[in-house]
Amino acid sequence: MAQDVISPLLTVAGWELLSSLGPYRDADSLKLNEALRKAGHAPELVAAALTQSRLRAKAEDKFGEFAHQMLFTQAGLEQATRLNIAALHAQRFTTAGITSVADLGCGIGADSLAMASLDLQVTAVEMDEVTAACTTVNLMPFPRATVVCALAEDVDLDGIDGVWLDPARRTTSTSGTTRLFDPEAFSPPLSFVERLADSGKAVGVKMGPGIPHEAIPETAEAQWISVNGDVVEAGLYFNQLARPGVRRAALVIGAHGSAELSSAVPFDPAHQNAETGPLAGYLYEPDGAVIRAGLVADLARTMGAHLVDEHIAYLCSEEFCDTPFARAYKVLEVRPFNVKALKSWVKANRIGVLDIKKRGVSTTPEELRRQLLTGSGKGPNKATLVLTRIGDDRVAVVVEPHTC
Repeated sequence: MAQDVISPLLTVAGWELLSSLGPYRDADSLKLNEALRKAGHAPELVAAALTQSRLRAKAEDKFGEFAHQMLFTQAGLEQATRLNIAALHAQRFTTAGITSVADLGCGIGADSLAMASLDLQVTAVEMDEVTAACTTVNLMPFPRATVVCALAEDVDLDGIDGVWLDPARRTTSTSGTTRLFDPEAFSPPLSFVERLADSGKAVGVKMGPGIPHEAIPETAEAQWISVNGDVVEAGLYFNQLARPGVRRAALVIGAHGSAELSSAVPFDPAHQNAETGPLAGYLYEPDGAVIRAGLVADLARTMGAHLVDEHIAYLCSEEFCDTPFARAYKVLEVRPFNVKALKSWVKANRIGVLDIKKRGVSTTPEELRRQLLTGSGKGPNKATLVLTRIGDDRVAVVVEPHTC
């Protein structure tokens, strides 16, 4: 049982053994397992300690140095909010003047950890006993944090000013886990979140980035967040947590720091008011958060750029425009999308490494790459192709990534 993976560590001997382990290495795990058993440690304790050591190593990407003092479950780690993003959630509450928060569906406690570190009074609620045990350990340094093992819907919220939710968006069966896309199928459902907001509490909820705009309540601010190009969430904020004049926003976090693009109006695909123009000069691939937030047309206007096709999220401008919201490429050549002609082009230019991007076409980049490079002689040169369409025409754009 999953409980056996955690319970052996919740003793003085178990915690000491876990703390004594050095950095985890897959190549050394079998030898270390044998050595610890020969030293007299129980097999279940050794298995639990090595599992936690492995999970802690994986957790460094999300939690940094905090990971070395935390406990995890595999599912809890996969679903946990990155600590820097959890800090943004927590700041929403402190900025709004909220002092007590219930974290409903807290998982292993990433958001609760961030809130508690800002001295908020936190009630972390988790229905799974094993995960709740991990959260209890993870929040031990914070005396104002309490862990409750219960269903989110069953918790008494009297006296609590703010609520944060991270609904379960997967269902588990004998055949494995399945991702859910209907917000009403989440646990708890979006309608439960709306009822909490209707009560007047400061409410925030973490949703999957694929949530459709029509499912977003009219009373919510929606913020999509990407980290190094990966869209990690869509946060919905109600009442005191919603910013005046912001209905949807894209927060882009990367090597440049962070930047945000926002709009005061709901997304309406029929009224984007973006110009189209030639595929020439510089091509821009908007960040996924910008696309999810429906802010491509807004970005185009901000940059003085235009769409290459009104239905495709690629922008162009004659002169280079430096923006954190899109990756830029210099357009070298626009060719018809013809496999035979492209294969000849690859061979003639002695291309051995081919990066292919696409939007608006059904071609699989991996399969096309195989077709174009097979028999090409594997030359020393590298090239980048962008496959897209302009109206009814499919095109292959030869581009060069722009580096500042």
